[in-house]
Amino acid sequence: MSPHALVIDDNLLNIEVLCMMLTYAGLSTTPLDHLQFLDQTLARLTESMMRVDVAFVDLEFPNGDGYQVLRKLKALPAFAKVPIVAYTVHTSEIDIARRNGFDSFLGKPLNTRRFPEQLRQILDHQPVWET
Repeated sequence: MSPHALVIDDNLLNIEVLCMMLTYAGLSTTPLDHLQFLDQTLARLTESMMRVDVAFVDLEFPNGDGYQVLRKLKALPAFAKVPIVAYTVHTSEIDIARRNGFDSFLGKPLNTRRFPEQLRQILDHQPVWET
């Protein structure tokens, strides 16, 4: 079974690009573009017994932020060992993201040449902190 990624971002183009890069790297994906559906999406993943191996979370949403998402994910036993990556254009928040408990940080736009190695490190539970 291939690794699986949860991608949470309110920008559909960002979701499409990241999901394409993840698919190219051999991962399956679950995209989520509205925080109002977070609980439903997590329940669906649990019910289907879909294991999440990495989560990419944007930091800015119209009705919330990535730090709220991080707290919700970290509170779930199924995400206890899942690397949660802050994935944002707000590269100045790298230290805030680290202090709040994100496991890694990738600035947008993603570097397509570097991404495969960054992803490998993240999946190996090696933190990546790059803007």
